[in-house]
Amino acid sequence: MNLKEFLQTKEDEMLSLLERLVNTDSGSTNKKGIDEVGRIISTEYKKMGFTVEVVEEKEKGNNLLIKHQDAVEPEILIVAHMDTVFREGTAAKRPFTIKGDRAYGPGVIDMKGSQVALLYALKALIAENRGGFENVQIVLNGDEEIGSPTSRSLIEEQSVGKKYALIMEPARKDGSLVSARKGGGRYSVYVKGKAAHAGIEPQNGISAIEELAHKILKLHALTDHGAGISVSTGLIEGGESVNTIAPSAAAHVDIRISQMDQASMLDRQVREICATADVPGTSIVLEGGINRPPMVKNEQTIGLLDTIGKIGAELGIKITDIATGGGSDASFTSAKGVPTVDGLGPVGGNAHSENEYLEIPSFVERTNLLAEVIGRLSASDKTSL
Repeated sequence: MNLKEFLQTKEDEMLSLLERLVNTDSGSTNKKGIDEVGRIISTEYKKMGFTVEVVEEKEKGNNLLIKHQDAVEPEILIVAHMDTVFREGTAAKRPFTIKGDRAYGPGVIDMKGSQVALLYALKALIAENRGGFENVQIVLNGDEEIGSPTSRSLIEEQSVGKKYALIMEPARKDGSLVSARKGGGRYSVYVKGKAAHAGIEPQNGISAIEELAHKILKLHALTDHGAGISVSTGLIEGGESVNTIAPSAAAHVDIRISQMDQASMLDRQVREICATADVPGTSIVLEGGINRPPMVKNEQTIGLLDTIGKIGAELGIKITDIATGGGSDASFTSAKGVPTVDGLGPVGGNAHSENEYLEIPSFVERTNLLAEVIGRLSASDKTSL
């Protein structure tokens, strides 16, 4: 029996575990739910001879470090997150369901399907006496959807000495892997003005909203799509009533970059814009910064993609890759100089929405691809790659 044949016999098991995970709420602020997902997954890994180190977090979900008990300086780092973007109670309102060839539910593709795929890829390698399962260091984190504040340092530490990094975000709708991602960060601009009655004594007021409007326009002017730079104000708030000169206002700004050297330039420009008020009498407080490096498609990435492409061709899977503006933990491994490919989970789409889905025919197919990639990258005769 080959890897794919083994996995085909396990498809019902895979779907059953996926259902269990999807029906466990694990939004980024739901520590209890994330830790329950971690407990379920840890139990399965331990059955396979893997050790699980729990990195405790007081407020966020715990992070997990997993490797086989026979592992000695594993060369492959695999990263997958356990959190979703959904509020507690979402799973009860719309639990795991199967309609035709698609599975639906909160987090089904981003990325609980990937958690199952990774587990069963390693299970297949063990069952079929193939190497590779002892050559992986796995990081399962609980805060990727909010920028990995507790797990970034852990991922970066585990990147040291690794030859490859495989990130388990889902494949795109067309099956493409991800070879490049934008980096970026977030800023919050808080403005204070002075309240006054808008009809009786408007001259005595100082509008924080007016000042914020100046700042938003100047910040948006930093956008340069040709250079891969985008600045977008996604949330604004302020004022007390429609007939009051606004004494306070705030804007929350998203910035994306495509090259790391753009980070310091943009940060300096943002701070310069917010250092001086356009409306006399207002004051400004700026918080935040650029905290995620871009994932850059370089020669190392291309080499790893070529290897995966050859393996895919042998399996009848055409491997394509794309760049995307969305962020992931791939940025951290890439910035550490580790050849990194993202999107190695199953195929699906509509992530972060009530229509999120996983293509069931891709479940075994992409799990098989992942297993073959792990096994081939771990082969002692690298010339065969």
